[in-house]
Amino acid sequence: MFELSGSQRDLLVVIAGFEHPSGQDIKEELEHVYEEEINHGRLYPNLDTLVQQDYVEKGTLDRRTNFYAVIDHGLDTLREWAEWQRETVPQIAH
Repeated sequence: MFELSGSQRDLLVVIAGFEHPSGQDIKEELEHVYEEEINHGRLYPNLDTLVQQDYVEKGTLDRRTNFYAVIDHGLDTLREWAEWQRETVPQIAH
């Protein structure tokens, strides 16, 4: 859980909230959340890291568009992170 950066954890959350989002879908959601533009140089290297470390799988929607999906290791990491937050800040457990 702590081997990921905050941005990478945010990517996991966004990907888990969609069914097979494209990189563009992820970028748009992060821009909405962060209220700033996300450039490709920030987004895609982090997505590639999540794929390489088996948090996320990458597939093909069409010839130009890839999709991303959180796999078991990523879901386990999100669960651990959520549990750590609930234990650390009991006020948010409700």
